[in-house]
Amino acid sequence: MPPVTHPFLLGINYWPKSSAMAMWSRFDEGEIDEDFAHIAALGLDVVRFFLLWEAFQPAPDRMDPGALRRFERVIALASDRGLRTMPTLFTGHMSGVNWLPAWSLDPARAAGRFRTISSGAASSYGIGDFYGGALLDAQLAHARAVGERADRHPAVLAWDLGNEFSNMREAASPSDAARWSARLTHELQNASQLPSTGGLHGEDLTEDRGIRPSSISVPWPFATMHGYPAYSAFARSIADPEVVPFLAALTAGFSCKPVLFSEFGNPACSGRTRASGMPCLEEDAMAAYAGDVLVRLHARGALGAFWWCWTDYDPALAASPPFDLAPHELGFGIVRADGSEKPVARALAAFARERRSVAAQADAAQLDEGAYYAGLPGSTVDAYACYAGARERR
Repeated sequence: MPPVTHPFLLGINYWPKSSAMAMWSRFDEGEIDEDFAHIAALGLDVVRFFLLWEAFQPAPDRMDPGALRRFERVIALASDRGLRTMPTLFTGHMSGVNWLPAWSLDPARAAGRFRTISSGAASSYGIGDFYGGALLDAQLAHARAVGERADRHPAVLAWDLGNEFSNMREAASPSDAARWSARLTHELQNASQLPSTGGLHGEDLTEDRGIRPSSISVPWPFATMHGYPAYSAFARSIADPEVVPFLAALTAGFSCKPVLFSEFGNPACSGRTRASGMPCLEEDAMAAYAGDVLVRLHARGALGAFWWCWTDYDPALAASPPFDLAPHELGFGIVRADGSEKPVARALAAFARERRSVAAQADAAQLDEGAYYAGLPGSTVDAYACYAGARERR
């Protein structure tokens, strides 16, 4: 019997251009359907979208029925276009802001590195204990309610337990993060009969945030990782094509799981981006970067890769969070705000047309996880120098 092959998944992270993070309160089914039709026409497989936490759970013991209905419509629209989805729960951290329900805030904890936006306004408070206690109880209720709405749905690839959740709050210990993951994964499996994963990101590998891939990923069939040269201090340049596969290799080695790279991309050059001092790529360089990374991820045996993100946002949103303080976030899309395709969209479509299968997984990074985290930050620099040097010698 020939071996079973699986397609290399090519996906996109999604918010609508007209509303961005206000998607659920300014829900435009026609816009979403048009976007999904365009995504499918490019040959992409999966849409990762985000359940803004306060829009879905206005109180710890109450879900919003309208938001749940809109969630079902998004899944149905994707299915109708032949797309699969990765719904991301408890969002949470997004584009440099922590969007949090008022009931989740801790008055004894300052907002910290990222702004808190709650009920449409900035708050000086940060989130309570995201990984346990009353907030975990609320997340379990949320998971049950959403899970039941997608029971065995063929258009759901997997649940994502959060988007870079350590940016909301670091875990007190790896065991706390592992218990959080196990309880939510179990709850979602019971409610929906569907698997889960979790939106880890590069800083979970370059800093000790109380998260270990080896333990948090135990109940998941695959791990996920996000990474950007622009946000990686060890990167050799903004277009360094080895940063993303290196982070994938570390994740695979520590977790002993296959890896889906569910966010990669780069800031695009624009007047606002240049004025902010953010490093950026011109459109043709962005397309080349996408192709370089995809080839390397595929060769490493990754399950797939999702670009950040679908569209540039309407310039009318520029004065609103998160764009007021992060103008580069307006322009990450593969299509412009007028709907026209950038070269990176054509690069992704060309890769999609190859219909590659997942390759045999490359040898994982041979690093001891405990020693690696004990040696941070130097261990990342050393490991990357070794990884990139080995690639150059081939």
